[in-house]
Amino acid sequence: MSLSKPTSLAYSLIGAYLERLYSSPVRTKAITSCIIAALGNVASQKLSGAKQLNEDSVLAFALFGLLFGGPVPHYFYTYVRLFVKQPLGILLIERLIYTPCFQALALYLLAIFEGKSHNVACVQMQRLYLPTLMANLKYLTLFHYINIKYVPPMLRVLMLNLIGFAWVIYFANKRAKISKEK
Repeated sequence: MSLSKPTSLAYSLIGAYLERLYSSPVRTKAITSCIIAALGNVASQKLSGAKQLNEDSVLAFALFGLLFGGPVPHYFYTYVRLFVKQPLGILLIERLIYTPCFQALALYLLAIFEGKSHNVACVQMQRLYLPTLMANLKYLTLFHYINIKYVPPMLRVLMLNLIGFAWVIYFANKRAKISKEK
């Protein structure tokens, strides 16, 4: 009986999440992305051995997730599916057009949200853009294809959030290394 309680709780949480995702998808994705981005940044800092948490970085990632990390992909995938039905076509558009643009937006806005000037944000973006874009294309393309092709539409957001958590850890770590090199 006691073993069923954690399972029951997990099912209740997943059910509540899917219900919110159905009733208010943009808000749910925005809040989920905010939490995932903040937790990924905290995990990255802890894994890199940071003695003190960089709260500006955590807040920047949370704010980016809330304002852009949830809503922008929601609308992109909603509209791309109106024009392209084949998973491979969606993947190509996502990887070759959307990802490079979103990566640049993320790098720039994360720096701005951390309180850096426009010039510093541009310099940081120039230093990080190509390495992070190449890593994204190299490591995440297969996961995105599996998500587009095989994951049921209702669970795709959950899969993207799991992929996103790992990516935020990598991305935050890469940004922190570049900042330390200065």
